[in-house]
Amino acid sequence: MNYVDGYLVGHYPDEKRSSLDRPYVSVLMPVRNESRFIAASLEAVLSQDYPHNRMEVLIADGMSTDDTREIISRVAALYPAVSVRIVDNHGRIASSGLNAALQQARGDVIIRVDGHTFLDPDHVQQCVEVLERSGADHVGGRMETVSEGPFGEAVSWATSTSFGVGHGRFHYSDHEEWSDTVSMGAWPRQVFERIGLFDEEQVRNQDDEFNYRLLEQGGRILLSPSIRSKYYNRSTPRSLWRQYYQYGYWKVRVMQKHPSQMRPRQFAPPLLAASILFCTLLLPFSSVAVWGIGLILGSYGLANLCASVLTARQAGWHLLPRLSLAFSVLHLSYGFGFLVGLVKFWNRWHDRGEWIVLRQG
Repeated sequence: MNYVDGYLVGHYPDEKRSSLDRPYVSVLMPVRNESRFIAASLEAVLSQDYPHNRMEVLIADGMSTDDTREIISRVAALYPAVSVRIVDNHGRIASSGLNAALQQARGDVIIRVDGHTFLDPDHVQQCVEVLERSGADHVGGRMETVSEGPFGEAVSWATSTSFGVGHGRFHYSDHEEWSDTVSMGAWPRQVFERIGLFDEEQVRNQDDEFNYRLLEQGGRILLSPSIRSKYYNRSTPRSLWRQYYQYGYWKVRVMQKHPSQMRPRQFAPPLLAASILFCTLLLPFSSVAVWGIGLILGSYGLANLCASVLTARQAGWHLLPRLSLAFSVLHLSYGFGFLVGLVKFWNRWHDRGEWIVLRQG
């Protein structure tokens, strides 16, 4: 593998490369209590068409209380050609797990895979090839969601639209493009030696924070549809609310650390939530507030209905009510989480944090 100024460069046709010519890949899997999905997810990693003697898998387990570890051991025994190690993650969140695994990783290329993600057989190969061809610092692909139940199906469709997730083009883009973020994906090891590890303060949005830090230091992020994986999305309104509430809550700390990376569209859900809250508090004192909240809810409801109808034309009309509910949960949970984060972190605007740099291999 060749490097120029810290970047992977050069493309070699597969038929002309022996396995030892290929970069050594470390696949990192931060998991906790993933007994439902870990067997299928790990099997998808271990059955990659990339040379097995050029791969290792480090599973950062957040001290699971179910049988996640036992399942990992059983699955790993079926693929003895791939090195599989379990790393204790005492922090029990994704960022601390990724860092613990990174400290033990031997790979030239680092690939992240979550415990409820399922890779296509050529995922690792495509990550390596796109890194080599593009010279990017981070590459990732489109996240195809897999659903359970009617509401889960609606969530899958809602998160595949710009109205549902705004800037998250990795949910719906179908062409290769430079981006400000991708889901999971792959990095050359030198990236972590240059800009540091993941921010362990971030319970959520650790990938956003890392990508913003990368961009601020001149890095480049490439979204490529040739990198394919599937992801099980939330299947109930309650679990979806909790997920996006946390996204909104922790986005405040990302904003405080990287204000220049924020975009106007990211403030739309908090403004919606703040407007609803403000008018609701004024209702006992002003008749104008009644008109205000009616205007806000009416405008949002109309936009929601239009987006739901447009999506239901593809997804099926039976999903129309659930699509509307999914859009509402996505936006309001994120918005109210953001507002609570503003209150919680009101005095942290000058606290940018510090990051540990990965030691050189």
